[in-house]
Amino acid sequence: MDDAPGPTSAPVVIVNPTKVDDLDDVRSCLAAVAAELGVPEPRLVETTAEDPGFGQTREAVAAGASVVCALGGDGTVRAVAQELVGTDVPLGLLPGGTGNLLARNLGLPVTSLEDAARIALGSTVRRIDVGWLVVDPSEEQLVDPASPTCPERADNVHAFAVMAGLGFDAHVMDDAPEDVKARAGWAAYVASGAQHLGDEPFGLEVRLDDGEPTRVEARTVVVGSCGELTGGVVLLPDAEVDDGCLDVAVLTPQHLLHWFGTAARVLTGRRKDGPALERSRAKVVHLRSERPEPCEVDGDVLGEATETLFVVQPSALDVRVG
Repeated sequence: MDDAPGPTSAPVVIVNPTKVDDLDDVRSCLAAVAAELGVPEPRLVETTAEDPGFGQTREAVAAGASVVCALGGDGTVRAVAQELVGTDVPLGLLPGGTGNLLARNLGLPVTSLEDAARIALGSTVRRIDVGWLVVDPSEEQLVDPASPTCPERADNVHAFAVMAGLGFDAHVMDDAPEDVKARAGWAAYVASGAQHLGDEPFGLEVRLDDGEPTRVEARTVVVGSCGELTGGVVLLPDAEVDDGCLDVAVLTPQHLLHWFGTAARVLTGRRKDGPALERSRAKVVHLRSERPEPCEVDGDVLGEATETLFVVQPSALDVRVG
């Protein structure tokens, strides 16, 4: 952790207005915390249906924001984080939406806006890794696993600060309606998942770093820089946000008994893998599916792909942690 320099301009809060009950209350709370800390009052910028935070963050950085905070759920956090990679501007995390997964994995407040604001407008940062998902990469976008480099920005290149997934994981995200998530929280994902337990597995070739490819009949693959899922479930117990690696879970349950056994293993925190769950670590993960499968990054479903490439960018993002 490092002490950040004093602010040179006002903090900016990128806020999804659909995730906030009263913007005036948010503005008042942030202004009070800023006055308490002796920093400029934050400027609120709303996301839109057309732009969930990417353009707003670029404009904030160009204007010299001292910190850019995300308020609006995991999708807003992802958009802001992606645009802050490669800048010296830190990310502040304010609670909103269902998951708040990056904040949970960093041990930051997820229920109190006031407490979270004190940290986001504070002075201590932690540098964390960022993962990149390349959907159906071209030959030019494939990286050398022996010496991986961050892929160049393109329409098919997406950052993730928590986890990305292929198959069942993305189906669950896609089929959990926003109104149900607003009412039921993480339980909405449980209901969505139940609908897909009987989906057919898909043939998948998995290559980790420069190892030999292996073939499995998979239901889902989850690749993460963090280990904790919605509801406090830890799928990737060895994951660390700043270890320079991606953790990988390949789930291959063939029937309901396998699903139940895998769920019990994860829910009870058992670190040993089972017949339908294999976890590993890599800097580069290359997947080839026999049929198109949906993929997601930090809960945002991107559509279907038959080939996906995951690459870690170590120490890519500063996050305010105190």
